[in-house]
Amino acid sequence: MKIIIAKDAGYCFGVRDAVSLAYDTAQEYGDVYMLGHIVHNENVVRDLDQAGAKVVKKLDDVPDAKPILFRAHGTATHVWDKAQKKEMNIIDATCPLVKDIHNEVRMLEKEGRNIIIIGDHGHDEVVGIASQVENPIIIATPDEAQKLRKMKKAGVVSQSTQTIENVQEIINILMTKVFDLRFVNTICFPTKRNQQQLKDLSEKCDVMIVIGSFTSANSMRLTQLAKERNERSYQVTCADDLDRNWFKDTDVVGVSAGASTPDNIIEEVTVRIKSFTKTLEEELVYE
Repeated sequence: MKIIIAKDAGYCFGVRDAVSLAYDTAQEYGDVYMLGHIVHNENVVRDLDQAGAKVVKKLDDVPDAKPILFRAHGTATHVWDKAQKKEMNIIDATCPLVKDIHNEVRMLEKEGRNIIIIGDHGHDEVVGIASQVENPIIIATPDEAQKLRKMKKAGVVSQSTQTIENVQEIINILMTKVFDLRFVNTICFPTKRNQQQLKDLSEKCDVMIVIGSFTSANSMRLTQLAKERNERSYQVTCADDLDRNWFKDTDVVGVSAGASTPDNIIEEVTVRIKSFTKTLEEELVYE
């Protein structure tokens, strides 16, 4: 059996930097506080909590003199404003690519356009993007796009981890609804790269394993893309979720992971897969 690992599986640079910043800040101050989990991965959340990175529901829950870390997904403007008025010690871990989306959506609004955000309702990143402008419209699916009223002028951005397929389908519908449509493709490069590697790898393998939390929209999208190309595709959160029976009559196994999956979990899953065979040919990295 051969194992092929997607080269860019796992942490993107934005998540990696944010997690590192959380560990470093906790070490420096004893504790650091966050409004929600820094990544959608139970294992990472547990380890961070043990290191002193604590989750709170609101700014008022942060003890005096303790820092507040704003996560990679971005933070709503009203939360920023309140933290600054309270003169809190703000540690900004917002991904630079998410900040770019904030800038783009504000520029589109200055052009007098209705703002449409393609993204998951209630997702932290989408909430942060939406807070940058007045009265944005959030669309998650093509069905929602079909229900949109016609308008003269609109600007469109997307959540950074959307699939290209979903965004393309929605844009095609919006082209029939909006006379003057300007679309800025804000799917981030790490997402595009990881999705393309996974698509290619799924078609080359007998079994495809996607590693990531079921609370992670990014990981769920990867699993969806894999299953569309290979019915023997499975999502796992860690090595313990693997089932030996999945690998019967298997020559090639592909492995990828969502952007909130750390390297150590990818390694543990790979080692467990190796234990299921006595005839491991080689481990390759798919680029």
